[in-house]
Amino acid sequence: MMVGWGMDRFPEVYPSGKADMYRLLCSQLAALCAEERHPVPNMANASALLAGALERINWTGFYIVREVQSGQSELMLGPFQGKTACIRIPAGKGVCGTALAEDKTQLVPDVHAFAGHIACDSASQAEIVVPIHALSDGHVAAVLDIDSPELSRFDGGDQEGLEHFARVLEKNCDWQCFQGNTADICTIH
Repeated sequence: MMVGWGMDRFPEVYPSGKADMYRLLCSQLAALCAEERHPVPNMANASALLAGALERINWTGFYIVREVQSGQSELMLGPFQGKTACIRIPAGKGVCGTALAEDKTQLVPDVHAFAGHIACDSASQAEIVVPIHALSDGHVAAVLDIDSPELSRFDGGDQEGLEHFARVLEKNCDWQCFQGNTADICTIH
């Protein structure tokens, strides 16, 4: 196990090309996840990687899916980098809840034009949210959420890169501890 393996092993300057930057981020995340399958520390390191690499963002992190009633889900705040955030988001509400309900990446150039946007940080102008699936059954286990204070900050290159980044987490995490209502009792072994 790589105890104490720090960020000093990663570059402080990332490639300027998006495709190269996201390829490097994916390989770094895979290395960090190599000895750990629990989603919480892997999401924590993933949010730190993105916060260190992406420019012009003000929040990056995860929301974990919880079943609140039979057949109904909500998102609960997970590891993140940035200002304090909304703790719970119902499925279908805001950009994150829409990504969960539609099981589809949401690329939003102007959050103020998105019907039902939830403003956790009034400085946010653009947002991208990527669903993350449990490989065991394909359900959405979490979403990756990134906000920017700049309109139209994210584009198709970001979407493609972040979807690949999410696939690294899908392959390297055991998401079953978040199935149903067990997120309240999920423990780190």
